[in-house]
Amino acid sequence: MKANTAIILIGILLVIVGLVGLAYPVFTTSHNEEVAKLGSFKLQTKEQTSHFIPPVVSGGLLGLGGFVILAGALTRR
Repeated sequence: MKANTAIILIGILLVIVGLVGLAYPVFTTSHNEEVAKLGSFKLQTKEQTSHFIPPVVSGGLLGLGGFVILAGALTRR
């Protein structure tokens, strides 16, 4: 694989990540937390946390990906 092709693929990946960030700006993760333990008995709770991706970050990734694709295409010549 040529270096230019790798650069273009990285740019495409950045564009895809930017588009996904714009389409789904909020995602939720969950994890189990141990509240109490008494012998072999465990009491756990499931906590959910929401994460927000700012549109500026997604737009920046989209623009950066476009720039990287353009740079890879222009250096190919």
